[in-house]
Amino acid sequence: MQILDQYHGLADEHRGAAIALGNFDGVHLGHAQVIGCAAVASHRLSCPLGVAVFQPHPKQFFMPSAAPTNLQTPAARARLLQAHGAQILYRLPFERTMSLMSDVEFATQVLHDGLGVSHVSIGENYRFGRDRVGDASSLKRLGEKLGFSVAAVPLAGGQKRYSSTRIRTALQSGDCETATRILGRMWTVEGRVQFGQQRGRTIGVPTANLSIAEILRPRFGVYAAFAKIEGEERMLPGVVNIGTRPTLDGKEERLEIHLFDFTGDLYGRMLEVSLLTFLRDEQKFDSFDALKAQIDLDIKHAKTLTTEYLRVDPTGST
Repeated sequence: MQILDQYHGLADEHRGAAIALGNFDGVHLGHAQVIGCAAVASHRLSCPLGVAVFQPHPKQFFMPSAAPTNLQTPAARARLLQAHGAQILYRLPFERTMSLMSDVEFATQVLHDGLGVSHVSIGENYRFGRDRVGDASSLKRLGEKLGFSVAAVPLAGGQKRYSSTRIRTALQSGDCETATRILGRMWTVEGRVQFGQQRGRTIGVPTANLSIAEILRPRFGVYAAFAKIEGEERMLPGVVNIGTRPTLDGKEERLEIHLFDFTGDLYGRMLEVSLLTFLRDEQKFDSFDALKAQIDLDIKHAKTLTTEYLRVDPTGST
């Protein structure tokens, strides 16, 4: 998949695509329908399938000091979009010039003059342009004038429609099941394993530590989870703690995962950690022994849940 970070001066082979347009944060089942619609158009028009997103997310541009709300890193989003068949990913630079564009200017300067699109698929509630003045109806009118077709895809999920906002709300309340249902897979955090204090090794519970600085903070606490090591397909069960480790006077927000029955060195390797079920809130214990006793209970609980999950879905594909 080609990844382009501009819309000016593109080569001919990067213009004329049928695109899905949006932010696609999380790449959930609703997003998949929009991309699928663009894929049908690309086949009909014999042109590449593209996806156009904004980078950074407009919310980050307007509120740069706000806590991260993205459900995934840009790299993780790109891989998922490629898995959905995207041949070109346009990461449109959302800066002051673009933020001030009207709907007409965006359709003309970005979609037509820049990308030279043949088709645009959007969700039926999509809004664009300064002050969100553009909608599906106006984009269709502009497309007719500028020479590209537009399809507005009905929102997926029925009355409780699928949305990135619902996923964020679910994760912040520890509702992994709702997030999984909307995503069509478990919510996943990826990162390179960092050096920690190695306290877990002293009690026989070694952990791999990942930073969560770039993405949404889910509910702090303990989860049953799975992990994939870069370059491997096997789903490894484990137990995760997300938070600051108050018993150990921790300050930095991080994710720690203990993989059951795993031996080997993970430092410096990339992990994809998927949350299955929330077990309990993070808490401060009176002693290290009390913490160890609770960790033992968490491991037992998580082993039961992950074993049952793999019994139903041995590939961990859900």
